[in-house]
Amino acid sequence: MEFEKVEIEGLILCKPKLINDSRGFFSEIFRKDLLESILEQKINFCQLNTSESKYGTIRGLHFQASPSSQTKLVSVSKGEILDVALDIRRSSNTYGKFYSAILNDKNNFQLYIPKGFAHGFSVLSKEARVQYYVDNFYDEKNEFGINPLDNNLGIDWKINKENYHISRKDLNHPDLKNINFFDF
Repeated sequence: MEFEKVEIEGLILCKPKLINDSRGFFSEIFRKDLLESILEQKINFCQLNTSESKYGTIRGLHFQASPSSQTKLVSVSKGEILDVALDIRRSSNTYGKFYSAILNDKNNFQLYIPKGFAHGFSVLSKEARVQYYVDNFYDEKNEFGINPLDNNLGIDWKINKENYHISRKDLNHPDLKNINFFDF
């Protein structure tokens, strides 16, 4: 497995090695010991979430505040997404910046997203099934979001606007400049 530290500190693109033969492929898609070695800290995922969405769906940008903040490891078992992690760590040099990566069922890439980031994705294939491990349980009272269409962020979701499918809840989230700041 290859781990690529990207331009925003804390984010890691995980690239599993695929072993191909005439039957298909085999891959180790998660190795706790290897990821902990790169992170230089222990991880303890306690919940696995999955969603299936159709083309044009944009989910996010979601996060949980302390004491329920979450680290995520995002992957795709079917289809293709543009995965987006937005740095909302107020003290970070990259506050307000985002990183995006194509995750799909061919490359099997995963994005490791630590606490202090809002997360979202858009579906680029006919449909996509997304899984993500988290290290803290879902907590409705500490769930927050940022409007995924916040013009100040400049996120290109790689979908024509007429094909957007976004929940009313996500559209009603405030822009980044209007959120209260939280501990992570």
